[in-house]
Amino acid sequence: MSIWQKMSSIDRHYVYLLVAATVIFPLIVPAHFPIGISPEARQLYEAVDSLPEGSVVLLTFDMYANNLAETEPIARAALYHLFRKNLKVVTVTTIPFGGPSIAERITRELAAEYQKTYGVDYVNLGYKPNYVSVLKGMGSSIESIYPTDNSSTPLAQFPLMQTVKNYADMKFIYVVADNGIVDYWISIVQAQYGIPVGCGVTSVMAPKLYAYVGSGQMTGLLGGMKGAAEYEQLVGKEGLAVTGMGIQSLVHLLIIALIIIGNLGFFMEKRRAARAKS
Repeated sequence: MSIWQKMSSIDRHYVYLLVAATVIFPLIVPAHFPIGISPEARQLYEAVDSLPEGSVVLLTFDMYANNLAETEPIARAALYHLFRKNLKVVTVTTIPFGGPSIAERITRELAAEYQKTYGVDYVNLGYKPNYVSVLKGMGSSIESIYPTDNSSTPLAQFPLMQTVKNYADMKFIYVVADNGIVDYWISIVQAQYGIPVGCGVTSVMAPKLYAYVGSGQMTGLLGGMKGAAEYEQLVGKEGLAVTGMGIQSLVHLLIIALIIIGNLGFFMEKRRAARAKS
């Protein structure tokens, strides 16, 4: 078999090995590629960064476990930014399956890293059914909707929740979601109470939501892992998203290279065969 035939018919097992190596290697030696910062990501970052120290931010974990590859890096970067700015954080979720435990895990991990005290610096309210009623009810009284936190401790026992009674006591809502709940945060909460809302969503959701940014109803937007990587760079905490984007870029380059090699081998072998016949 000629070298051109070999190039045009690479055994797929070698392709799998190359892809696996391309994915694993950057986990050991991180690969850094330029990541441009979108205006929407910068707008969200600047909106949060301009909040006075001690301001209360509602951070939502409206995500299912199957989309964590995109949403968890956004949530982590957002929470890092909030804690670094010494902002107070109240977390909620409208997702019953996985949402409360995801919020609990991420907030506890970062709170330990940045020496934040539960009940003073942050509180995890957890999940309540009927999200439309929940979103509306929190505008009047959070305690009437969430009499206890995610661990069934009465809200009255937390110093933070003694001063946070409804949306009027919050300065910003940071929505991290992988579903249509974003529309309700905009149409119910932002529209009726005027509180700024910024979002981090999966990449397939982002195109639809740019209209909200353009109309001024949404203050900034992050789309998928790319958006998470942008935010990680803005907050100066490169993590899962920047690493993931490096892996994606390398795999894309590998695929392009294999396509070029395969086509080059095909056309050169075709040319060689034509010469042999003549």
